Amino acid sequence: MTRDISDQDQPLQPPSQFTSTHWSAVLEAAHSSAPGFEEALEALCSHYWYPVYVFVRRSGYSFHDAQDLVQQFFARLLEKNTLAMADPERGRFRTFLLVSLRNFLANEWDKTQAQKRGGGIAHSSIDVSEAESRYSPALADRHSPERIFERQWSATLLDRVMGLLREEQVKAGKERQFDALRVFLAGRRPDISYSLVAADLGMLEAAAMSAVSRLRRRYRELLRSEVAQTLAHPEEVDDEIGVLLVSLSK
Repeated sequence: MTRDISDQDQPLQPPSQFTSTHWSAVLEAAHSSAPGFEEALEALCSHYWYPVYVFVRRSGYSFHDAQDLVQQFFARLLEKNTLAMADPERGRFRTFLLVSLRNFLANEWDKTQAQKRGGGIAHSSIDVSEAESRYSPALADRHSPERIFERQWSATLLDRVMGLLREEQVKAGKERQFDALRVFLAGRRPDISYSLVAADLGMLEAAAMSAVSRLRRRYRELLRSEVAQTLAHPEEVDDEIGVLLVSLSK
């Protein structure tokens, strides 16, 4: 997982390039009764369910209860009347998700337990089976559930961006090159030199450095695009990236 989302090689692309985002489309569809919002929202939820799980676990719920609650929460979230109550002017999916989750845990726990006993608990299609194995490292984090949510959100987003970049490189036939060079995309100084990696790849050192520069530029573009998907107002991309950096530095 990389934590370096800076790029000094090229100026940033202006946020105006993002004219439509997934979250803005979800909000628009929910408020206008247009079809298709469920698919767009479920795509967002499937990408960012893990911070929700961590928040629930760190709020004191057991592994089994957390799984049920997360499934019930997303099933409720995917109902159209829930989205219709969202304020488009406060348009960050991250914020909406956390506020909705707090309200859900405060108001729905007793109802969920009753539904569970009666066999009537609703489930979403989001697979949370791997949640507990991923959760173990978070046990050492003693911050509040809210701060941990923010940190896990940021980490999840950056991991997703790196995954998208790798997918592109695999499709371009550069899987081995990417896997060797990705160490230079991390936010820390690697323990290996460009010359050694370049030699292993059969490249000149200068060519390896140029390839890393291109990867950094593309990573930055993908990051801005992915962040924009979680905003109703694309001009907030830079501010949201700043929030990500702060949450990871705490």
